Amino acid sequence: MARKPTNYWDYLRLEELQGLQGGLERDDTALTNDEVLFIVVHQVDELWFKLAIRELVSVRDLFRKVPVPEQSLASAVRGVRRLELLFHQIGGQFALMETMTTRDYLGFRDKLSPASGFQSAQLREVEILFGLGSEERIPLGGEKSYIDALKHADGRESHASKAVAARLEDRPSVLEVVDDWIYRTPIQGSRPEDEGDDEVVGRFVEAFITAHASEVKAFLDNARANANNDEEYALLERRYQAQLASSASFLRAEDVEVSDGDSAPRLRTRRVRAALTFIESYRELPLLAWPREVLDSLVALEQAFLIFRQRHARMVERMIGRRTGTGGSAGVDYLDSTALKYRVFRELWAVRSLLLRQDALPALENAATYGFVAGD
Repeated sequence: MARKPTNYWDYLRLEELQGLQGGLERDDTALTNDEVLFIVVHQVDELWFKLAIRELVSVRDLFRKVPVPEQSLASAVRGVRRLELLFHQIGGQFALMETMTTRDYLGFRDKLSPASGFQSAQLREVEILFGLGSEERIPLGGEKSYIDALKHADGRESHASKAVAARLEDRPSVLEVVDDWIYRTPIQGSRPEDEGDDEVVGRFVEAFITAHASEVKAFLDNARANANNDEEYALLERRYQAQLASSASFLRAEDVEVSDGDSAPRLRTRRVRAALTFIESYRELPLLAWPREVLDSLVALEQAFLIFRQRHARMVERMIGRRTGTGGSAGVDYLDSTALKYRVFRELWAVRSLLLRQDALPALENAATYGFVAGD
């Protein structure tokens, strides 16, 4: 049976879509262009968030496979790069908002109270899928938890609160599955299940710390010859020695507590950090080339997300200064604090502080482990 011809407007359901910009009114004919702009930009944001959730779920589900198929890493990188561009796109839309003046916005701002962008359930879902923990959240105002801000004013559950509660049960997060995948990385040819793996990882960590110390020494020797005075050199020496000590502590996972003699959490964290360092250091090896692209794309994605948050804060400050938010938050101060503190892939960023130039790296062992596998 022949299919009925498709119309552009039917496929995109344009009549329904174009009838949704009335805000609290039946339609948008009585609204100013500024208010319609405000509504359209935020509706478009929510459509982008919908796409972001789909992409994050796809990436998460790919990495939850054990093992993760090597040939699927290209698809993962494509999905993460798409997400990066998506958040750059959302951030760019704030320029449209800035075509309004403060007075223009104040003309309809009271309609929003006590609504707030904080009530975007989809943005909360994006953060949960990333791996942001509930304990890391900054309170919006007087609510007991951020979930409370998503409920109706009388405390009843809303579509938003139900959606976020369901997402909280939808584990694991992207952070958790990527962490597990990184943990399984062969280091100097050794895998977690291999006998003596802890010793192999430990030797690599100490060799890397030694190589790092040699680089610092060489730099300081050169700095001593070029320093203007002893005080200048002493300051530089303290900074570099502090950086070296911090890097060694990071690689040894000394910040992870060992309680009741159980060193497993520290050893696991040490292996993850060693694997990150190993992938970044020997990224030219065929087996590590795509994993390194994964790590770099995740850093780029989080960077785009942080820029989106910072761009949002600057747009709000430009529009209304440091007024209290419509939802009762601290306004710009709240937005700035989320941009500063809501970091998920912290280990991926931290490892960049201790990477070395190629010629200074420890010797690679079992190089054949990281070569191409011949096909049948």
